[in-house]
Amino acid sequence: MPRYKLTIEYDGSPYAGWQKQQERPSVQAAIEEAVFKFCGNRVEVAGAGRTDAGVHAMAQAAHVDLPEAIDPFRIMQGTNFHLFSMEGNRIAITSAEPVPDDFHARFSATKRHYLYRIINRRSRLALEAGRAWHVIEPLDENAMRQAAEMLLGHHDFTSFRDSECQAKSPMKTLDQLDIRRQGNEIHIVTSARSFLHHQVRIMVGTLSLTGKGKWQPKDIKAALEARDRAKAGPTAPPEGLYLVGVEY
Repeated sequence: MPRYKLTIEYDGSPYAGWQKQQERPSVQAAIEEAVFKFCGNRVEVAGAGRTDAGVHAMAQAAHVDLPEAIDPFRIMQGTNFHLFSMEGNRIAITSAEPVPDDFHARFSATKRHYLYRIINRRSRLALEAGRAWHVIEPLDENAMRQAAEMLLGHHDFTSFRDSECQAKSPMKTLDQLDIRRQGNEIHIVTSARSFLHHQVRIMVGTLSLTGKGKWQPKDIKAALEARDRAKAGPTAPPEGLYLVGVEY
């Protein structure tokens, strides 16, 4: 069966996450239903990352095996036609391309890139509600940047791992953790081959403590070395997180 790689964007607000769940809407289930209506076959759409409820994607990657070779443009257009016919749809296929049979959207990935958006202002959000973390206390992005340096490299990230994480090892290599401000918006950009469950959101929540002046950069290092989830900061809300790219 020919295999195709899909690139997908979605607003995660209405969904219980990427992964299929009983009686709750998911991104994976919606795409599989649209592909079924397009080609007439029940197939599994395997994603590169299992984003949580409320998390968004600009370029999620997935693969699907179809019963016969089909022009990639037709796959994109046909799947989108049926997605857009679904009530409340917030998903779009932005590209489709043929890939080798041994390609796997999750296991073949060499790097994943995430963006976390914070809007740092007093007034409430209107246009960006549900698409960024609204923090009203002033944040010092320079302090956050210094603290972020403590997390770069290969470490045991137990302190930044959700209690329900199923990864076999807490050891991860963080390749990038950049803090950028433009006006009242702060972007946290991070990259690694893979992340632990809620790792990015816990890192952001912990870095926010340094931005508020409650922690110093040395406290981030101490939390990392403690290897204890209770020693790190809060988990930032899901609405600020975006999967922005997957490398192969």
